[in-house]
Amino acid sequence: MGDVAVRTVDDLGAEVPLTGPARRIVSLVPSITEALAADVPDRLVGATQWCTHPADLAVVRVRGTKNPDLAAIRALAPDLVVANQEENRELDVRRLRDAGVAVWVTAIETVPQALTSLARLYDEALGHPAPPWLEQARARWSGPLPAERGRVAVPVWRDPWMVVGPRTYTSDLLHRLGWNNAYDTGGAGADRYPKVDLAELDTAGLDLVLLPDEPYVFTAEDGPEAFRQVPTRLVSGRLLTWYGPAMVEAYDALLLADA
Repeated sequence: MGDVAVRTVDDLGAEVPLTGPARRIVSLVPSITEALAADVPDRLVGATQWCTHPADLAVVRVRGTKNPDLAAIRALAPDLVVANQEENRELDVRRLRDAGVAVWVTAIETVPQALTSLARLYDEALGHPAPPWLEQARARWSGPLPAERGRVAVPVWRDPWMVVGPRTYTSDLLHRLGWNNAYDTGGAGADRYPKVDLAELDTAGLDLVLLPDEPYVFTAEDGPEAFRQVPTRLVSGRLLTWYGPAMVEAYDALLLADA
């Protein structure tokens, strides 16, 4: 393609100036980092400190998702930075673009959106065929919904207690596993991660509270002891919140888990 610009837009409709398939990529999204490391490891040159999969990932670290080191990113001379509307700040995206760095922002609030967004990223920005895990995830998540399993809540923090609310990938994933997220309520302006009282969580008539290990690290000694009435289960936060290769594992592990 030489230096002929390829006109493409990200999930938010912003134009992403590319002159061909991205060859030097910095990922600010842990789940997408996992995907890129699996499929195009030679193109991934930078990632955040929260990009923990694969465990042996050897690329330059550019600090966190909310406070990326913009100078370090520019120094890597990427032809594409991958970001996410929820995980990364608009200010950082704007500053990178103002510095001439191409940024592709994903916007994902449902499982179907994840499948479509990732397929388009691979096709239009990477010029790479859809990877096997993406086809496997599409096959698993495109079937009929399972029977309803009950009402759940998913805390993501404590002191104060915060839970997964509406318009989130996690809530949609739970729905497609047969669970009814008790806090997926309210209109367009409702808080996506509302604060709740612990007493309310424990007496809200829930069938289960799922305690993930991220962003707050709930453990057997930190979390279950707070609940006296509702059952709890520790679960991998990666399976609940990461889109990418984790989507295949999430379906297999969480759908088959006992209610």
